[in-house]
Amino acid sequence: MKVILLADLRHRGRRGQVVDVRNGYARNFLLPQGLALEATAGNLKVFEQEKKKIEARHVVARDAAAAVASQIAGVRLSLRRRAQETGALYGSVSASEIVDALAKKGVDVDRRQIDLAGGIRSVGEHTVRVDLHSEVVAELAVTVEAEE
Repeated sequence: MKVILLADLRHRGRRGQVVDVRNGYARNFLLPQGLALEATAGNLKVFEQEKKKIEARHVVARDAAAAVASQIAGVRLSLRRRAQETGALYGSVSASEIVDALAKKGVDVDRRQIDLAGGIRSVGEHTVRVDLHSEVVAELAVTVEAEE
């Protein structure tokens, strides 16, 4: 099924592109979530007319994400967790815990924006990627210390 993407999708394409996706993916995910429109002649015409409004909303969202990224740049998180003598944690640090710690510092992000590639499972310094927007990515320094 050919669809017009209304948002940038990782591994699929950029906003405004006409891409070919599987029928089930389009019907069950892209269309209900408002991430795409079916690529009919009428929808292509409507999309071209709405393109300026979509671009304006995109610029506003990108600027807001850039402002949050500048807040994150100055933040260093320090978390205390139970750990073994070898430095391995009992469990791991979750994205929700990082979001809660950021909220205490006055930075508001969604837990789905936190990218914990492989998770944090040991004591020490870790760099966490925060995907705020398709064009704005921030890096956050997280220090995990062992509880006594």
